[in-house]
Amino acid sequence: MARKILLDQLTGQARSRKELADKLASRNVPDDVAARLLDRFEEVGLVDDEAFARSWIASRQPGKGLARRALAQELRRKGVDDEVARGALDEIDPDDEEAAARALVRKKLRSLSRVDDTTATRRLVGMLARKGYGSGLAFAVVREELAEAGRGADDDL
Repeated sequence: MARKILLDQLTGQARSRKELADKLASRNVPDDVAARLLDRFEEVGLVDDEAFARSWIASRQPGKGLARRALAQELRRKGVDDEVARGALDEIDPDDEEAAARALVRKKLRSLSRVDDTTATRRLVGMLARKGYGSGLAFAVVREELAEAGRGADDDL
């Protein structure tokens, strides 16, 4: 029964070892049985937190435009070891991260045509902060994208 629970959970989407352990616990599978089964699934490659972390980042970073910090928090919530997460996060190219921030700003900027530059800056930087971008990068990208759009004449940004 526990094996079926794991196989069902792994169908269609990779999961972290902790997610699978939590699912087994919620189904009242004894801890020792769960640990043995998860160890076996790891041995045969069905459970691999490193591969999970890399695929999670590959899907969330371009799709949602999340920065390293936000991705690290998500992986931590998924139960991925910090060392494993750090290894996967180190594979993110800083240029790709900046490009994702720029794409987010350009997309959001379209809906901010009716607000002044100060308000637009505040909203755009706030959006990037929620996506995990640092303030230095966020302000630089917003300033450059506003200038590119013919806005951002305010020198107090």
